[in-house]
Amino acid sequence: MRLINTHTLALEEFTGTGSGTPKYAILSHTWGEEELSLQEWIYPSPSTVMKSGYEKILSACAIAARHGFGYIWIDTNCIDKTSSAELSEAINSMFNWYRNAEVCYAYLADVSAPRPKPRAINNKDSAGLQMGPWIDDFGASRWFTRGWTLQELLAPKNLHFYDNGWSYFGTKAEFAQQISKTTGIGGEYLVWGEEAESPPPWVSTSIAERMSWLSRRETGRVEDIAYCMLGIFGINMSLLYGEGWNAFFRLQQELIRNYDDHTLFCW
Repeated sequence: MRLINTHTLALEEFTGTGSGTPKYAILSHTWGEEELSLQEWIYPSPSTVMKSGYEKILSACAIAARHGFGYIWIDTNCIDKTSSAELSEAINSMFNWYRNAEVCYAYLADVSAPRPKPRAINNKDSAGLQMGPWIDDFGASRWFTRGWTLQELLAPKNLHFYDNGWSYFGTKAEFAQQISKTTGIGGEYLVWGEEAESPPPWVSTSIAERMSWLSRRETGRVEDIAYCMLGIFGINMSLLYGEGWNAFFRLQQELIRNYDDHTLFCW
């Protein structure tokens, strides 16, 4: 696992789990047209540092450092996507990386939350924001329509939302009702138990129900419709970009092998 040192901004590699990996924050976001690769981060050019993706990484690092985290993981520049082996390992591990993070920062680039009003006590969340028309913008965010952000919503125990100005405006637990309305995911599946080793709250749900959560989402590549669900089903599978819809058929075969659940054919 490759992490960004939030103080030096250098990439550092860690192997194994447990004590071998430091506590870290993690970023969830939707990709834009100016995201950085690992190579661009290591060898930045004058044009690289002008990209919005560069500023996004700096902002996420600054927030993590302010919260006392020495490291953060970001999918754009922490994976060497020129290596198919590393990309495959990362995608098969990603759910657990989000699950094991101390906190996940969900950056919603298309949401502008109002600033808290002093002494606002009625109809507000715990961040002090007045609930009003802006909450519809939250529910309409592109973040709720992408395939990869489904596991990034479900996996973290602590998920904090930030708007396009990097202002914090609430947690997954605080917005569970709105998230449930937007995604069709029951609110009871959005909040983890307090125990450190507690299982995912949706562990008893059927394949059909989990698949229904994906039906409202899309991915840039056809194969990712299958690959983005691996962690949610606890499945490991090789990645073969270029195989098209066969990736989904392979996922179904793995589900048949691993689950005694005939709802796979009903959704």
